[in-house]
Amino acid sequence: MDITLNDIEVRVLGSLIEKELTTPENYPLSLNSLTNACNQKSNRDPAMTLAEEEVVRALDSLRFKQLVVLSADGGRVPKYRHLMAEKLGLMPSEQSIICELLVRGPQTVGELRTRGERMHPFGDLAAVEEVLQELMVRETPLITLMPRQPGRKEGRYAQLFSAIPECAEEVSEARPEAARQRVAAENERIVKLETDVTALHDEVADLRRLMEEFKKQFE
Repeated sequence: MDITLNDIEVRVLGSLIEKELTTPENYPLSLNSLTNACNQKSNRDPAMTLAEEEVVRALDSLRFKQLVVLSADGGRVPKYRHLMAEKLGLMPSEQSIICELLVRGPQTVGELRTRGERMHPFGDLAAVEEVLQELMVRETPLITLMPRQPGRKEGRYAQLFSAIPECAEEVSEARPEAARQRVAAENERIVKLETDVTALHDEVADLRRLMEEFKKQFE
């Protein structure tokens, strides 16, 4: 993607798209409404607690990238809307998929169908897969299929407006016992002390050598 967004810009853009598709009667959004949308607990991953100042900075950056504009609807309170559909030529079905990936991160076909229904109805998984393919085969792809993770039957799709998250292991190793953690910490402390003693020994040896060389100048 020619457009690179940070995590807050991703959340702001995704929230604007979501609210346009789910609550058009309340769209465009004021700064306060947008901040609340970014920080809502449902349909968000990860959860965020953004200040209005952070949202303003993200809006300014997105406006510079021509992805967001100040609404021309007028009114006493400034309101903002996104330009994704106009800029990238997205259909509502494509916007819903992009939105889900922006606000909730990488997801499988099944997850995208279930969660995207609130923004656009998909008849079946094949309908979602068709949209995903359209977004991937563009001259400039908007999404990608991530490698399948251990323990997962399906690969997950990710948006390409920001850095692709690293694949985390599904099955994490057991947490070491408290006693083992204390032993490991003690071992690290001993190794550090030994390293420090060795370094001091070398410094003393160097000082002795320099002192001997200094004395020889007066013999």
